[in-house]
Amino acid sequence: MIPRYTGKEMGSIWTEENEDRTMVKVEILACEAMNKLGIVPDDALHDIQTKADFELDRVHEIEKVTNHDIISLLTNVAEHVGDASKYIHKGLTSSDVKDTAMGVMMKHSCELLIDLEKKLHEVLKRQAQTYRNTICVGRTHGIHAEPMTFGLKFLLWMDETERNIERLELAKKYISVGKLSGAVGTYSNIDPFVEKYVCEKLGLEPVRLATQVVQRDRHAFYLTTIAVCGASLEKMATEIRALQRTDIREAEEYFAPGQKGSSAMPHKRNPITCEKICGLARVLRGNAQAALENVALWHERDISHSSVERIILPDSTILLDHMLRKMTNILDKLLVYPDAMIRNLNKTGGLIFSQNLLVALVGKGVLREDAYKWVQRNAMARWLEGLISRPTLKPTLISKNTSRKKKLKPALNPSICLSILMISTPAMGCKI
Repeated sequence: MIPRYTGKEMGSIWTEENEDRTMVKVEILACEAMNKLGIVPDDALHDIQTKADFELDRVHEIEKVTNHDIISLLTNVAEHVGDASKYIHKGLTSSDVKDTAMGVMMKHSCELLIDLEKKLHEVLKRQAQTYRNTICVGRTHGIHAEPMTFGLKFLLWMDETERNIERLELAKKYISVGKLSGAVGTYSNIDPFVEKYVCEKLGLEPVRLATQVVQRDRHAFYLTTIAVCGASLEKMATEIRALQRTDIREAEEYFAPGQKGSSAMPHKRNPITCEKICGLARVLRGNAQAALENVALWHERDISHSSVERIILPDSTILLDHMLRKMTNILDKLLVYPDAMIRNLNKTGGLIFSQNLLVALVGKGVLREDAYKWVQRNAMARWLEGLISRPTLKPTLISKNTSRKKKLKPALNPSICLSILMISTPAMGCKI
């Protein structure tokens, strides 16, 4: 991943240095387990524990000859350890070490992502509370529908974030596994105790079954979960972008002093961070698709997945880390304009209360189909007249029946409708 999007803590997990150090740790722990089984002598274990080291430049130099990254690392480690290195990697295959180390790295990455989702959740919870009584118009198909509260938007996102935390916890469980069972997963040259010991020390669960590799449905679930989390952030970003449009302008990204919007037009305040989040969400979905392609491998394994994972695992975790930090900051500093919300709500002159009127008519005994036709006929006439703000609709447009007009006046009064809304809107009664 490019430095522009790489956070320090998440980025440090996915460095080549850290990956190799984690694999060396797996090898050392395996030797410790074999020492307990009487396979590795005490003096040899001491040398392995104290001398095992490597230099990336040297590893790369060796790989030019071997064309094998794990062997190159082990060869360099052996140069440091000496004679005791003959016990390193005993009975293991490369994927034992690689997949187990990857399990550690994915687990740590997932923990960071869960922590960031929880921070996002706190901001959403606070904003839902702040704007629980801020009235705005709800839109369906991009068209004014009925009044709602701005807080309800945050509440909806908060609820989705809770599900994303649950998804990440499950994904963490699936990928927090290790495997040290040999060439095709049969423990033919290694005692299962080694796997159990190493995994316990690393905070992993021994995988129940494996071939030469940990099965990639686990990684696919992990990366599709990350993509879903990204899609949720894209949903939030898309809404903010729409609300920031000049003709709506009910909310917008914080615009810092000294910030520039356009290189050509000094007046511009563009939702660039939200747009970035939308773009990066596409990358996450693409990576998730690649992870799904990795599930099907030939027989007990091939390495068609390996090259893909070198890209998608660090990139997806680093990108979601970046997106979560940015979206949390956007929502925390979001500029909200309640007056604009009221102006927009009044643009249709009360048409948004058509359902209230429809329900009122049916309540007075009018057939629903007839009531719908009456309300729609007059609503469409008003729509075609032009959207001129009016406080109420004229009862005469509905019926010439004087007694019915009196009964229907409450349904035609936007202030009364809003009072009802304040009582009945789910956001009002929801415990935040």
